[in-house]
Parts: sequence; structure tokens; C-alpha cells
Amino acid sequence: MPFTIDHAACFASAVGKGGLDDATFERSLGTLAPAVAGLAQQRDDGSLPLLQVPDQSDDLGPLRDVAGTLMETCSHVVVLGTGGSSLGGQTLNALVDRGFGPPAGRPQLIFLDNVDPDSFSALFTSVDLSRLGVIAISKSGGTAETLCQFAILLHALLREIDEARLAARVAVITEPKESPLKTLAERFRLPTLDHDTGVGGRFSVLTNVGLLPACLAGLDLEALRGGAARVLEDTLSATTAAGAGPAVGAAVSIGLQRANGVTQTILMPYLDRLAHFGLWYRQLWAESLGKDGQGTTPIRAMGTVDQHSQLQLYLAGPWDKMFSVLRMDTKSEGRRVDPELLDDPRLDYLAGRRMGDLLDAEARATADTLIRNGRPTRQILIETLDEDTLGGLFMHFMLETILAAHLLEVNPFDQPAVEEGKVLAREYLERIAP
Repeated sequence: MPFTIDHAACFASAVGKGGLDDATFERSLGTLAPAVAGLAQQRDDGSLPLLQVPDQSDDLGPLRDVAGTLMETCSHVVVLGTGGSSLGGQTLNALVDRGFGPPAGRPQLIFLDNVDPDSFSALFTSVDLSRLGVIAISKSGGTAETLCQFAILLHALLREIDEARLAARVAVITEPKESPLKTLAERFRLPTLDHDTGVGGRFSVLTNVGLLPACLAGLDLEALRGGAARVLEDTLSATTAAGAGPAVGAAVSIGLQRANGVTQTILMPYLDRLAHFGLWYRQLWAESLGKDGQGTTPIRAMGTVDQHSQLQLYLAGPWDKMFSVLRMDTKSEGRRVDPELLDDPRLDYLAGRRMGDLLDAEARATADTLIRNGRPTRQILIETLDEDTLGGLFMHFMLETILAAHLLEVNPFDQPAVEEGKVLAREYLERIAP
């Protein structure tokens, strides 16, 4: 596997009172054994389409056709969508765009997942509309924010180019059914990719929702799905629940909640390229498990940044947190600190070191300090951060979330509570004169 997960420091035997007792853990694992077997059955009979996505390939051709057309005509491509329609794509794009622009020969991807008019207006002064492409993503085809964004951008593009050329610049991903977004796509004859009806938005990163932006970014789509397939197969072929990594993670997390009152789970990557992964995980865990008074609160922290803003609380605050530290061996990587510039005995620890040495030392020190202070901490050690690894991480956490939902006896695939706010927002909007 391209990464390893060590849960040892989540147990009382390693961290004392803050850790999980073996009896609670074993009970949870026992409950999950039939659930893991059930996932294997659902994969085989197709009743959970998410589990068949890693082995698919017939959808990649149409996806690449759309991406190829956009690359020929666009210098920038705006991806419209919110929640699961955006966070997966952002995470994938961050693998190659460190914030300084795309790889050579690739369009710059701009993810607009909010409807702040100030940010949206700034777009029009920052890009050449004659070279702008648009991808609109909404599973239902009725997401108000995405439709608002899309209508405004369509109007702007139609002032720049002939309607007949719109299909080379705009693409849509939505379910193959009647909807406002589908109607717009048909009206302007826009290329449309079908959003898998059996895969919810927050689980859709390995479908065309995430892979179309990934293709534009130049990522290896087969490697992404291949990494996910290996984690899935490793999980479903385990002879015991203890041999299935996602089951162990779910049992530890929910066991700590039930036995120790741990209500927050902190995901702390020590790689900037995984910053968006933490936000993707936050939605996945929160929206899947937060039902019927159940669930724990996911929090994305970033190392080393949050050592200077959150670590004091983590070490000396309430005993209500579980930590997952994601790190990679970065020793000897990066540029070297010139010892002649730091000719100061107080800085001997830095002089001559490389930046990767500092990142590695701080990541290990944070994990060890959390453990020494009795905080349940699992460590995820990544060998190489590439498409294979990222695909595997996506699948691990999706499976872990589904299995945690089994322990909590909630449905991980719906989100009924958010509908109330949507209805109320529309009522407020109707009161505003157009």
C-alpha cells in the first residue's frame, strides 16, 4: 500500500486515560465484521455503485473528449459547484497546482463554490472572457448557487462569443433526468456528462465530477482509480475486521466517542498539497454521520501552521479530541539553509539543514508530543504523494465513514437536515424584488 496507518497511540495502553480500552474496541470490531462482508456483497451485486467506480473505464473516453475540447479553446476553466461537486476536484487539482498556476500547457482551474458577489465580480476583471471555459456541476441539476453562477457566466460568455461556439467552451455534469441545469444544457446544445445517479456528491470524487478537473490538470486518471481499487480490495478481502484498515479506523473513532467522550476528530496533514483533502474529508464525515444526535465534529488543521494557532488547545485543552497526523518523510528534500547567512550559535539547529528536514522534524515532534500528553493519535505515513496514493486515501476515508455510520446506525448517504435551510432561503429570496 502507498501509505501506512498506525493506530497504536489511540489506545489506553499507549496514552493512558485518553486512549481507547481494548474491550470497547473489540466490541466495535465485532459489530463491523458483517458490515465489511456486506460491502463486499454490495460491490458484487451493484447495490452500492460507489464500490464499482474504481474498476470502471468506459466513462473515461467521453470525459477526455470534453477535456480535450476545453484545453484547445481555454486558458482558464471555471468549475462551478458546491460541496461534493467542488471539494474533490479542488483536492485533485492541488496535487499539481501549488497555488502558483497549473503545469505547463494546462488551463488554470478556478473553483468558485460560493456566491459572494465580490469574489464573482473579481473574476470578470481577472480573466480573458474570450478564453474562458466553464464546467457546471450539480447532481440534482437544481442547486441554487450553481444555477445562479452558471446563468451569470453564460450571459457574460454570450456577449463575447457566438452561441454556436458555446459548446466548445462550456460543459455540464448532472443526472440524466429533467432539471433546470439539464434544460439549460439542452437549450444551448452543451456537452453533458451524466452524474452517476447512485453516487452522492460527497462520494463522487472518483467519478467524472472529480476526474474531469483532474484530466484538465493532467493527472493520471487510471492511477487514481487504481489506488482506490487496491484499498477497496485490501479491505473487502480481509479475513477479519481487524485486517481491514477502514474498519479499524471506524472502530477506534466511534469507540473513543462512546467510551471517552471524544466528540471531535482532527485531521492534520503536514503537506500543503493535502490542505484541500482535509476540507474534502470534513464534508464527508460531517454530512454522512451528523444525524439523529449522532456523529463527531471533523476539523481540518494544517501542519506546521496550526502548531502556532491550535496546538496549545490540543495539548492542554479538553480531552474531547482524536488526532490523525498525515505526514511524509521529507528529510533531505527542498532547498538548503545557507549556514553563512545564519552565522549565529542560536540557529545551529537550522544552519545547513534543508527545509524538508524542518518539516519532517516538526511533524514527528507534534505527533510524539500529542502522544506524550495522552491524546489519542493515529499516524498516517505516506511514501509518495501521487495519484495512486491520493486515490487510496479517498477510498480509505470513504469506507471508514460508511463503516462508522454502521456503528452509529445512521444512513451515510442522505442529508435530510439541510433541506430546511434551502426551503427557507428560497422563501427569503422570493421576497426580494428582482
